Amino acid sequence: MSIEVRVPETLWEEDSEAVITAWLASEGGTVQQGDVIAELMVQKIQYELEAPAGGTLQILKDVDDVITKGELIGHIS
Repeated sequence: MSIEVRVPETLWEEDSEAVITAWLASEGGTVQQGDVIAELMVQKIQYELEAPAGGTLQILKDVDDVITKGELIGHIS
């Protein structure tokens, strides 16, 4: 079973878009629930995105991609 990695709807209030500035976990790498796996930038504020579950990470979006609230950016299986 695969767990979706989505941009949290509540991570920031005003803007609907952010940019992925870094993936801190690698494609196919093993992550634990709560590990910081990515960094997102919204209006010069850096946010850390934590893994919602443990398992193997599949990355769907690249660094510098513009993303929106609720968007699917990866899977953990």
